[in-house]
Amino acid sequence: MADTVVLVTGGSRGIGAAISRKVAASGHKVLVNYTHNQAAADALVEELKAAGGEAIAVQGDVQNEADVLH
Repeated sequence: MADTVVLVTGGSRGIGAAISRKVAASGHKVLVNYTHNQAAADALVEELKAAGGEAIAVQGDVQNEADVLH
């Protein structure tokens, strides 16, 4: 499971943040996707790391093809 990486779109707030927490608690690495609120994403990443998880924040709008392709 340690090699599993889960991308959680909208993962820094609300339901997305709850999913990010659950995924990290299950032992998966988490890519916390955000569009505008980097501070919320960074705070969640730090929370997940403090709890022993692996996570990074990734900016991008999944509705924008150019963002998805990069």
